[in-house]
Amino acid sequence: MYELKKLSRVYPKGRTKVAALSGVDLQIPDGEFITVQGLTGHGKTTFLQMLGALDKPTSGRIIFDGKDLGAMPESQLVDVRAQNFGFIFQNYNLLPTLTAEENVEVALVPLKVPAAERRARSLAALAEVGLAERANHFPPEMSGGEQQRVAIARALVKEPKVILADEPT
Repeated sequence: MYELKKLSRVYPKGRTKVAALSGVDLQIPDGEFITVQGLTGHGKTTFLQMLGALDKPTSGRIIFDGKDLGAMPESQLVDVRAQNFGFIFQNYNLLPTLTAEENVEVALVPLKVPAAERRARSLAALAEVGLAERANHFPPEMSGGEQQRVAIARALVKEPKVILADEPT
């Protein structure tokens, strides 16, 4: 599924540069479950962003299902992300003006899932994480744990090949 070759990501910081990733070589086969552990500021989020095609490497290659993600234009990466990845972000990235159900449903829009099916799948995903009764609540009306479960439901609803979870607790 994944093959990383000399993957590096360097960020400019003032007059210096910070290497978040440096020369990572790794293969992750289909069906593999991995965890990435380390101290704050040591590149874990950057690594997940690379795996999910949210960021491009400074150098090296990231191959997913035979495609070099770093070489693809953003227009193609949008489709790759929509079709393959479910994201659970550290800060959840829920839209405060949408209900829990609508926040989950958003993940299905790029896949052109019909509205009735989007709603049914979103409600089922919320039920799966124990939030069926909170489907019509907005994120500010929910606890942090409930918001995280909405983010989990959003990642699961499209049945992605890969789930990328940043600091899931």
